[in-house]
Amino acid sequence: MEKIAFLGTGSMGLPMARRLLEAGFPLTVWNRTPARAEPLVSGGATAAASPADAVRDADVVVTMLSDPAAVRDVVGAFASALRPGVTLVEASTIGPEALRELRGLLPEGVALVDAPVMGSADRAASGELMVLAGGDVAKVRHVLDVFGSVIPCGPEGSGAALKVVLISAVIAGVTVVGEAMALADGYGIPEEQVKQALSRLPLAGLAGRAFGQGSTFALRLAAKDVALATASADLPVAEAVHGWLTSFPGAGDEDLGRIVHHIREERRA
Repeated sequence: MEKIAFLGTGSMGLPMARRLLEAGFPLTVWNRTPARAEPLVSGGATAAASPADAVRDADVVVTMLSDPAAVRDVVGAFASALRPGVTLVEASTIGPEALRELRGLLPEGVALVDAPVMGSADRAASGELMVLAGGDVAKVRHVLDVFGSVIPCGPEGSGAALKVVLISAVIAGVTVVGEAMALADGYGIPEEQVKQALSRLPLAGLAGRAFGQGSTFALRLAAKDVALATASADLPVAEAVHGWLTSFPGAGDEDLGRIVHHIREERRA
């Protein structure tokens, strides 16, 4: 089996890398904070001291990092160590513009597949993510299948673009539920009654996410994702959503669902 290097073992990267390990792939891992990769090392993965060391013998490299700046830094640190014929699978949410910049960092002969994912850490652990893949997907399809359902999106960058579209819609939906709950508070409608009614609407999934059902998705990362959308087009609703997401100092590491609480408290003040 191909040797895989996985860089970025945070809340999503850890269960994704574990899936590869359980599937039998020889796995080398690197994380900026080494302790976060320790559960994988205990399970049989090899820890690398640097990004370059991680990718040196790899056939497939997967990056799952927090934002475009982190991806640029890490890929810039290992690009010269990549061998011709290697495929870089970029699974972070960075948008198509940053992906084009990334292409410019890679040596000739290195393939690039953008494969951001939709889903929670729980779904990553069970292999039930939606993988939005752009580029020459066939070459690494057997690797991506380990993560969940693969949706070939088209040429390089198309997966990165669709991820921005989908995640901005989800985040906006959760924020709208927050405003709806604030409106219900003003009308004096009991919270449980609103929840039950929402559960019968097409908004049921978003309502469940808004009320804390699912794994943590930090507000700061949600704000970053919406900012990718607003940087690409004039999107007044997304701008308003970004305003809500960044309105509560010190709340950046809280789950996205907490935006409902913050909006309600703001309206009560």
